[in-house]
Amino acid sequence: MSAKKLLSALLFTVFVLFFYAASAQNKTVTGKVTDSKDGTPVVGASVVPKGTSGGTTTQKDGSFSLSVSSSVSTLVISSIGYDSYEVNIAGQSSVTVSLQALAGGLSEVVVIGYGTSRKKDLTGAVTTITERDFNKGVYTSPDQLIQGKVAGVQITNNSGQPGGATTIKIRGNSAITGSGQPLVVVDGVPLDGRSPRPSIGDFGFGGGNPASNPLNFLNPADIASIDILKDASATAIYGSRAAYGVALITTKKGQPGQTRIDFGTSVGFSSVMRKIAILDAGQFRQALTYYGEPASHDKGGNVDPFDEISQSGVIQNYNVGISGGNENARYRFSLGALDQKGIILKTGFKKYSANFSGQFKFLESKKLGLDLTILPSQYTEDIAPISNDAGAEGSLIGQALQWNPTLPLVVKRSNGTDSLVNVGGTSIINPLGLSAAYNDQAKVTTILASISPYYKFNSWLEYRFLYSINYGVGTRRTTMSPDINIARSQGKGFAQIGQAELSTQQFTHTINFNKAIAQDLNLNAVVGYEYLKYTNKGYNLNAEGPAGGFGNYGLNYTNYIQYGNSTNRGISSFVDPSFEIQSYFARTAFNFRDKYLATLTIRADGSTKFGENNKYGYFPSFALAWVLNKEDFFKVDFINSLKIRGGWGKVGNQEFPSGSAQARYGFGANGSINQINNPNVDLKWQADRQFNIGIDATVLNSRISLTMDYFNKRTTDLLFPSAPAQPAAPGAPIRWINLPGNIDNKGFEFSVNTNIINQGDLSWDFNVNATFLKNNVSGLITSIPTGDLDGQGVTGTQVQVIRNGLPINAFVTREFLGMDKATGQSMYTDDGNTFYYVGNPNPKTLLGLSTTLRYKKWALIANMNGAFGHVIYNNTLNNVINVGSIHRGRNIAVSVFEDPVKGIIYQPGNSLFKIPGKR
Repeated sequence: MSAKKLLSALLFTVFVLFFYAASAQNKTVTGKVTDSKDGTPVVGASVVPKGTSGGTTTQKDGSFSLSVSSSVSTLVISSIGYDSYEVNIAGQSSVTVSLQALAGGLSEVVVIGYGTSRKKDLTGAVTTITERDFNKGVYTSPDQLIQGKVAGVQITNNSGQPGGATTIKIRGNSAITGSGQPLVVVDGVPLDGRSPRPSIGDFGFGGGNPASNPLNFLNPADIASIDILKDASATAIYGSRAAYGVALITTKKGQPGQTRIDFGTSVGFSSVMRKIAILDAGQFRQALTYYGEPASHDKGGNVDPFDEISQSGVIQNYNVGISGGNENARYRFSLGALDQKGIILKTGFKKYSANFSGQFKFLESKKLGLDLTILPSQYTEDIAPISNDAGAEGSLIGQALQWNPTLPLVVKRSNGTDSLVNVGGTSIINPLGLSAAYNDQAKVTTILASISPYYKFNSWLEYRFLYSINYGVGTRRTTMSPDINIARSQGKGFAQIGQAELSTQQFTHTINFNKAIAQDLNLNAVVGYEYLKYTNKGYNLNAEGPAGGFGNYGLNYTNYIQYGNSTNRGISSFVDPSFEIQSYFARTAFNFRDKYLATLTIRADGSTKFGENNKYGYFPSFALAWVLNKEDFFKVDFINSLKIRGGWGKVGNQEFPSGSAQARYGFGANGSINQINNPNVDLKWQADRQFNIGIDATVLNSRISLTMDYFNKRTTDLLFPSAPAQPAAPGAPIRWINLPGNIDNKGFEFSVNTNIINQGDLSWDFNVNATFLKNNVSGLITSIPTGDLDGQGVTGTQVQVIRNGLPINAFVTREFLGMDKATGQSMYTDDGNTFYYVGNPNPKTLLGLSTTLRYKKWALIANMNGAFGHVIYNNTLNNVINVGSIHRGRNIAVSVFEDPVKGIIYQPGNSLFKIPGKR
């Protein structure tokens, strides 16, 4: 044998012996990971030998197999939404592990602002919704994930526009100006609350389009949990921005273990669930006869204009996520794509998003760390000419509702050159023609990025720095062709370009302390400093076309807007005064023997929005809790936990325009400068004080959990733009003031979560939450009219008021008694000379229900939510499809038409004011 072959044989022998020795020192451990609540498999859970960086993840059935060194005695098992668990494998080759879902365990870690807390240590009213309990479906923004899920929280879609804004109210309404929306914080970064999508104002048919949701840039598939801070003892840590509550959004992070790839896709469909009942062609002809209208109003056709401008909407959603790492470096990267077609022609929403997060530890001691998050996104919107406050001509839907159903929308010609009907004038507009003539596209690009280095001095003291930038820019291009009978566009066309830019920068320093400072006494504290700067600016260009229009050159009009009529161009730009907030805050939480809990919070906010004499506001709170089941005298076996909470706090609101305390000026055309705001050196924050009493309990082996809260919130120093003394010239500057007066919101809320069946492969959960609200205004020295109406003959009319003794925005108008059958005229109390309180627009009851029935890998999920006890004013019925419209050859509502032969189609009890939940 040659030396070369001998060496090869020797090396092979050594390799075999080494492999055998290494194999002899390893062992294979198998196991299964399940949910402790219902026994279902936990897929993708991380299984890592303690003290190492390797590992694996569980399969679809929750099983795993892992080769580990014989010296390893412990496996660390973790998964998003569950408590991590350490299992002893010494002398074992197979294990079964049941993970406790975070939402159901007292050891759940809850985000509470600038830190976290165990659920059992909470003293305030905080609700956490994790991914497991989110609403299931295809959504464009994360607020829709918790609609109907949280007691005391009402989430309402403002319009049917894909990607449209929502209104979020926490514990009632107390906003007389501004949106009244909660502060939203994403991974520690507070959001501006506005969308950079430009508005375009009145485009010729009255009013502006519905707003865009400022949370659209977030991908709901990237959200791990949403924490709602409801009472002032929980929200005071955010000071002057927390009057309407706080929503803390936490995105998903990587978990140690083998690289994991998640892919999800879904498809959905949408359509109009219930149409507004208007006369069809046959009924319209009967109405013409009944009301004595000329036969010329009968055009011989039979059309349904609303069907012509509507469609079935299809929504597609695709998401992929890659995550993994070890104890020293974890990462997660995701991509998302969403495409939604609206239920109205030429409406849609497309979004492309990404998310990268990394958590890194350095030094041998692992005391130095770095957290990094980058969230870029871009979405585009196709927007229809639908207005929230259209005038007499109405916008697209109003035009479809009032279109004569006997008049064809399209003229059919034998040569195949069909054309849209153009009635002429400017009062009746072909809805299909308007849809074809109008094009409106918006594009919004956003990036939210944060970097947070930290240093752990020891196990109980940590310093953390956070820098973030949230930048968004939106562009919008809108055109109207010349062949539509709208005065601003007819015969010439119209084009407009808008851009808006929002930016927020944040610097935050915090020191966290968590240590037992005496026997049985633990202190969890945070102190910090924060600086925020907000900017908002933009511009707008618009032009009418030259005589004969922009022409047909295969380009969007906005691409050669300079071709327009030079005498009818508009140029404007704006920049809001940048406003800054400088804050100091501290929170201490004491825990004595896990029985007696106390939390104290203070924040000082200095804001450039406030007047010179009130630069700083101070926002304190305190809360106490008593865990009764820990007491020796507590002997109720079926109650597993019972905690009583109570707290008081004061928070603020600075949701008013930047520069409102200063003299502000606007640049007009031809070198003019006009004052638009008078200064107020005494202007200060709007104050909200609130106290809360609550009970948390679990019973029957924790299969039922119950939370109940009573709250009492009073809002004072109401921010309001006062009008100048009358008479005043149009456009005279306003002056922001703090009105004397109070807005009180009181209520009771509860939630019950039950696990009715939990038997191996079969489980059934049922959850319910309800809120009962009462709202009242007091202490005002004057009434404030509000609730503007728009439409034929009513523009400028107001039907709501903020007045002592009534709920906020109460409906106050003539009291309608019905129709006089003899004269056909409306009847009112006191002949309409007196205005009465006729309805409360604020819900008295909120209700949410959800249930999940699981069998093996199948699940049936149902969610419902509703609001009751309030009234809604039907402006469409009153001003678009009222009985008077038929005299102008327009359609009317079925509910206002009386058939002399068949009797009254109009049902008693129908009114301009509709009570939700009642027919």
